[in-house]
Amino acid sequence: MNRPNILWVDDEIEMLKSHIIFLEEKGYNIETVTNGEDAIQFVKEKSFSLIFLDEMMAGMGGLETLSKIKEIKPNIPVVMVTKSEEESLMHDAIGQKITDYLIKPVVPSQMLMVCKRILDGQKISGEYVQQDYLKDFSQISRLLTEDLDYEDWIEIYLKLINWDLELDSHPEVDLRETLDAQRKEANQEFSKFVEKNYTTWINNLGEYKTPKLTTEIVADYVLPKVEDSKGPVFFFVLDCLRADQWLVMEKHLTEMFDISKDYYYSILPTATPYARNSLFAGLFPSDIERHYPDLWVSGNDDERSMNKYEKELLQKLVDRKNIHLRNDLKYMKIIDPEVGRNFEGHIASHQKTHFMAVVVNFLDMIAHGRSDSDILKEIAPDEAAYRSLTNSWFMHSSVLGMFKKISKMKNAKIIVTTDHGSIRSMRGAKVLGDKEASTNLRFKYGRNLKADNKHAAYVKDPMDYKLPRRGVTISYIFAKEDYYFVYPTDYHKYISHYKDTFQHGGISMEEMILPVITLESKA
Repeated sequence: MNRPNILWVDDEIEMLKSHIIFLEEKGYNIETVTNGEDAIQFVKEKSFSLIFLDEMMAGMGGLETLSKIKEIKPNIPVVMVTKSEEESLMHDAIGQKITDYLIKPVVPSQMLMVCKRILDGQKISGEYVQQDYLKDFSQISRLLTEDLDYEDWIEIYLKLINWDLELDSHPEVDLRETLDAQRKEANQEFSKFVEKNYTTWINNLGEYKTPKLTTEIVADYVLPKVEDSKGPVFFFVLDCLRADQWLVMEKHLTEMFDISKDYYYSILPTATPYARNSLFAGLFPSDIERHYPDLWVSGNDDERSMNKYEKELLQKLVDRKNIHLRNDLKYMKIIDPEVGRNFEGHIASHQKTHFMAVVVNFLDMIAHGRSDSDILKEIAPDEAAYRSLTNSWFMHSSVLGMFKKISKMKNAKIIVTTDHGSIRSMRGAKVLGDKEASTNLRFKYGRNLKADNKHAAYVKDPMDYKLPRRGVTISYIFAKEDYYFVYPTDYHKYISHYKDTFQHGGISMEEMILPVITLESKA
């Protein structure tokens, strides 16, 4: 095993021999020089894992030496060792990207601690991650054999996605296949749980052991803020946002906002035309169709035809709850970057707006775009890369820019949620139906629909799920776990085409367990 190579630069290096011997006994190779000029030459000629750099040296000082080292090898970790505790010196050193600093006199154990943290920290942390996950693996496996309620499932899902994020940070820990297999097992049991309990939930809203559902979110989380707010309330709906994606986005907001989170369950199907209309209306699809037939457009389940009246549905809910707005409800749908940038530029003009809903479609576009784009599949070949792509988008998005500007508004609040998540669909399931059956991959409606019960939940009477009937003989099916539906015609062609695509509409933790977040400015 190669010993890490460390360069120690100090004009009094002879006085540090005991430190050097101690570190060498601990497995590090130490090379020494007594001035900045020699240090720069060594860095040009050799490879070092870490540099200890004295700040006060005769001739070229530590900060100047640091600057030249960073020009040659900008990524090499440098620890500044100084007698001075002046704040301005620390600012200068940190500004030139030191990794750490130590105040003289230093003791050997300090040096060892720094070496361990910088050179071995990832490895040591990874070892603990592995140990901790294997403990959690056993606990989760045991839980999956028990009689769980909806809160237990939220806890299990959050455990799994937190381990996803841990393993994203520790790619050297070879547990990804184990975690994926456990998630697959969990989704199998979750699908059974939802199939067994869903009709009870939708008929007993608000009762004990019944989860919050899509239809309750605006009334329970948004409108109370609107009613009590002295400033603007912004309701952001990020289409197709998963809980794991939110967690990677959230880290960019912690300095600006106090953040509180809760989780709820999406209605079925977990598809935009149904779930988002229900979110804004506070009603199940069959109720929207019955009470507001002019606002429920029966089409081909595409967003343009069936989600044209989100503002109107939200206004109906505000009216039903007797919420009196100081001015008209505002609504914005962001479907391309230009619209987003333009809105970001003008969002400060909404300081006096009482309530505004903003729908952002970009994550849904990434999910669908990845299905047809070889470039996106190359950029995001797996779940970890998909989260990374989400993070990259958010860091440079107009949405983050909007949040930053809202954080500076007086008494402003933001509530963020989504209409559904998505699942990486890996297994095809054959489905039979007549030629008029819908084309969706994770749910279908039509006549004479047939699929294996292992792969699909079957809904004979749509009203049992509070869905539009669409006709006397029309039934629905929902894909479970990570299955996607394919008709027998050109079966193998479409199995291959749709495998490993992110889809929504069916039953899985990723699609159904969703975050609702409140952001309150720290300013």
